[in-house]
Amino acid sequence: MNDFPRFCSMIVLLHLVVATLHGAAHRQLGVGLTVNQQLFVAIVVVFAPLLAMVFSWTRQRTTGAALLLIAMTGSLIFGVANHYLIASFDHVSHLPGGNWALVFQITAAFLVITELLGSLIALKGLRR
Repeated sequence: MNDFPRFCSMIVLLHLVVATLHGAAHRQLGVGLTVNQQLFVAIVVVFAPLLAMVFSWTRQRTTGAALLLIAMTGSLIFGVANHYLIASFDHVSHLPGGNWALVFQITAAFLVITELLGSLIALKGLRR
């Protein structure tokens, strides 16, 4: 039996929850994104994994796995660069103080984990 649709759905939905909490932390801390970053988040971080999940339950599983790999890898690179490498207001160590800073930092780390797992699940889905 092919477990890809089930694992894909679990990681995509978990990633969506973490991304939603991370977005709330962004808003509460006043850490804005540029228009291009907002488009990237909407399309690559949110919409593409959801579309990949839908495809995973159809005959288009390979398309779903490929889209999941592209979306999760792209999200991982974007998140690591913006949260850990580039010195900006979006960096985990350059945040205003308060409880939401901790939420931001924790969800940034969990985004890395879910995006890495999503990429690995996608690779496994492509091997079938």
